[in-house]
Amino acid sequence: MTFSIVARSPDRRSFGVAIASSSPAVAARCAHARSGCGAVATQNITDPALGPIILEGLSRGSGAAAAMADALAGTPFGDFRQLLVIGAQGAPVVHSGARALGVVGSAVGTHAAAAGNLLAGAEVPQAMIDAFETSEGHLGSRLLASLRAGLARGGEEGPIHSAGVLVVREVSWPIVDLRVDWSEDPVADLARIWTLYAPQVEDYVRRALDPGGAPGFGVPGDPQELP
Repeated sequence: MTFSIVARSPDRRSFGVAIASSSPAVAARCAHARSGCGAVATQNITDPALGPIILEGLSRGSGAAAAMADALAGTPFGDFRQLLVIGAQGAPVVHSGARALGVVGSAVGTHAAAAGNLLAGAEVPQAMIDAFETSEGHLGSRLLASLRAGLARGGEEGPIHSAGVLVVREVSWPIVDLRVDWSEDPVADLARIWTLYAPQVEDYVRRALDPGGAPGFGVPGDPQELP
């Protein structure tokens, strides 16, 4: 009932997740990322606790495969889980438990991994990787291109109702954390929100780090001033 992608930028400064599902509020439970560390998607009868556990392993220097293996070793329910993990170094990895639901598929690229369960077809994740690898620009844009490609290839068996995109960079907070928790067309809605937000991402980072020098700040009545 979910398909997703975890990815990093080629310079390995940014990490992110894009995800869609027939379930409500999927990104609130299943998307995890940490600055300087990596990104994780936890799905298929998800255990959200596995995301921070894997990220902690990555932060201690474990590779993606080792961090995921350690997390799975600590749970008796690994057969129910589908996990996607990418760190700063090495190849991304995917785990699809034997009890994952419906049609299950995964694909791994140099800087991304995609996977899903209850898919319309097992080729959906490869379409997502292909779209990611041929797209350009901000990591958020590339993640959304991948999500749209997965949906265009059929997505999951049922209708999609929620979607989200999460991106982290050097700062301690997510620079992008956009969610559509319930909609008849959440991927399209998410893309519209991204179109609005993308030109402002760097301004919001600058406002946090240097409010006096940030554009649109500190000028009374300035129509450009934003929160």
